[in-house]
Amino acid sequence: MMSRVRVPATILACAIVAGSSAAAAGTDLVARGEYLSRAGNCVSCHSAAGQPPLSGGSALATTFGTFYPPNITPDRATGIGAWNADDFWNALHNGRSRDGRALYPAFPYPNYTRVTRSDADAIFAYLRAVPAATRENRAHELAFPYSLRVLLPVWRLLFFKPGEFVPSPRRSAEWNRGAYLVTGLGHCNACHGARNFLGASREDASLSGALMPLGTWYAPPLAYDRGSPLNDAERSAVVDLLHDGVSSSGAVYGPMASVVMDSLQYLTRADVRAMLTYLESPTDEPVRRWASPRDAFGTGRDLYGKYCESCHRPLGDGVPPIYPALAGNPRITAPVALNPVRVVLVGGFPPATAANPRPYGMPPFGHMLNDEQVAAIVTYIRQSWGNRAGAVSAGEVSRSRGIPSD
Repeated sequence: MMSRVRVPATILACAIVAGSSAAAAGTDLVARGEYLSRAGNCVSCHSAAGQPPLSGGSALATTFGTFYPPNITPDRATGIGAWNADDFWNALHNGRSRDGRALYPAFPYPNYTRVTRSDADAIFAYLRAVPAATRENRAHELAFPYSLRVLLPVWRLLFFKPGEFVPSPRRSAEWNRGAYLVTGLGHCNACHGARNFLGASREDASLSGALMPLGTWYAPPLAYDRGSPLNDAERSAVVDLLHDGVSSSGAVYGPMASVVMDSLQYLTRADVRAMLTYLESPTDEPVRRWASPRDAFGTGRDLYGKYCESCHRPLGDGVPPIYPALAGNPRITAPVALNPVRVVLVGGFPPATAANPRPYGMPPFGHMLNDEQVAAIVTYIRQSWGNRAGAVSAGEVSRSRGIPSD
């Protein structure tokens, strides 16, 4: 017969406090992981419309074929429920699945390798806490020879080197935080960086702007322009744009609207400012300037007056943040004019964010205007009110028609 042991009240109280502290620490870890997963924009790729969040993504079309991001909920059969923290770290840091297979770099592990182990563990704790969803993963549909995984070790040998982010002792804490988010979790160069013919990021032009896969949109350069440093008002407007999706300087459309909606609006403004601090820092990366043949400027002015002036105003200053300004708007004067052409053709909506829950949208004009007219309008706004950018040809507009709208 067992005897009852009396536990001193002080010991019992310490045990209760210790248990509460452990629970609080676990909650804090999950909350930090959720924040970091937002910084990495996990939900955009690993979630499909009409399906549970993070249970597997919609098709990711590329020039190499179509990738289908996997289920990363804690379901043991179809998700990552059988994984441990080391498995997850190995995927982020080394680009390998739980079974040791090399992952395709459509999963941006060349960026995620910079994530610290403590941050990786926090993200894993969050993913373990989300509702499990049973949803089978879909096999990638890749063209030959990219469908051959046996070729991945060669790609990795040429273009991948694992390594955590190392802060620069010569830079401020804000700059280092921004560099960590931009080059690591944020993987900004996945869209805004030029790539070689094998899909690897070009180190000489990692933020110099690039066409999105299949030419759907253009991700403009993020490289610093030494001749045009931002003043305080301009920096504030860019922070608002990235955090809220709208600002006094314009609005975001296309894939960037999804990035703001699913990721950037959840970050602190301090972190968004840190990202901008890093992006503003001088770099030797080339900012590419592409130009097109000049078109009829007068026609564009007349069409602008008929279709655009009532919202964007005669001087292109708009009514921010409802109707974005076109004058002095770097998204209008980007080296490639694809984005303004696409917005004129198919319209667009900024993301719905906490700061802008009911965004105003841009109606499509592609059914009303022919290629020459769209080219004339876009050329006019790229070369008016102090804007200095290349003209747009009807051929460029024609190639933009028929491209998927997202």
